Amino acid sequence: MEAADLLEAVVDAAAGLTGEGPAHLRFAAAWGLDADGADLVRRTLVLLADHELNASTFAARVAASTGASLSAACLAGLSALSGPLHGGMAARVEAFVEEAERRDPSQAVSARLARGAAMPGFGHPLYPDGDPRAAALLSAFTAPALLAELRTTTETATGLSPNIDFALVSLARTLKLPPDAPFILFATARSAGWMAHAIEQLQTGRLIRPRARYVGEVPGG
Repeated sequence: MEAADLLEAVVDAAAGLTGEGPAHLRFAAAWGLDADGADLVRRTLVLLADHELNASTFAARVAASTGASLSAACLAGLSALSGPLHGGMAARVEAFVEEAERRDPSQAVSARLARGAAMPGFGHPLYPDGDPRAAALLSAFTAPALLAELRTTTETATGLSPNIDFALVSLARTLKLPPDAPFILFATARSAGWMAHAIEQLQTGRLIRPRARYVGEVPGG
């Protein structure tokens, strides 16, 4: 019951209104989406619920291993998720898209290649052949022309496939969601995964305590 009540509270806070029922329908009501839009939100929440031991999930498990509450474990996960290299990556993708809007996709990609900059939203260290989560989400809707052109241009120039962050930004722009919707959906979905991991960790009764080894200069050496 604690997990169910906590997830209810997370959805209430994320949607900005209290209610009952499936999370995707509550988001649809808050954002004025039709049935198709609601189903895309449902698909997104399912795809993002868990992703093995990523940084935020590991943080949640470490907190849970101390005997901390599920709420505390989720807060640990949320803190890690807020970083620009994790859940905050969508903001960097949005900046890339805005750059493509100001210039055009080809110029935006060329400029980044020229200065050796990364292509936010493309490539994933775990998926050299493409992020299956992104593929599953992007196949479910038609992205705006600008996003489609930016995807094709980046793929052609770099050989990198879009990842889930690009898919989230594409979805948000397609459905005309609030600017922070990618992070909201990510955090809400992953909260369910954090709770599942936290419960599993609590059941082990074991503290996660990695060791550290000093590799610097020997004092006085």
